[in-house]
Amino acid sequence: MPERTVALLGSSGVGKSTIVNRLLGEERIRVGAIREADGKGRHTTTSRKLVELPGGALLIDTPGLRELQLWASESSVDSAFEDIAGLARSCRFTDCGHAGEPGCAVAEAVAAARLDQGRLESYRRLMREAAFEKRKRNTAAAAEHKRRWKQAHRAQRSVQKEKDHR
Repeated sequence: MPERTVALLGSSGVGKSTIVNRLLGEERIRVGAIREADGKGRHTTTSRKLVELPGGALLIDTPGLRELQLWASESSVDSAFEDIAGLARSCRFTDCGHAGEPGCAVAEAVAAARLDQGRLESYRRLMREAAFEKRKRNTAAAAEHKRRWKQAHRAQRSVQKEKDHR
């Protein structure tokens, strides 16, 4: 891989520097011992290091990240989960949340073991994060989200009042 530059990203203590040392074939970067109590690594790297690998590629070892934020749109998430997006096109409702709605092709695929539940959960998590980021950057989207929640709460209160009067 000559003429390539690669960066290792991940949480503190996951083994990024250990990977670099293994690729180098020597202990060039200091690493910490694994904690006895929980078997997790310790934060050791405090600055970025550029290392040339034996094949000529450059590798950047980075300190642990506290947070990664999604900078993708909902359509980008759909592109990454083409299987789920394809199934969703067969759902009865175009705004299906794949969480128990009737005629949900995605839920049917999970029930038939054609789609892994964990994959669906990852998709949902990324879609929620993409929608949140969209609202952060777009005040009109944030206002629409707030309006919908208010409308749902009013409807819920109305149903509850109706039940209480019976």
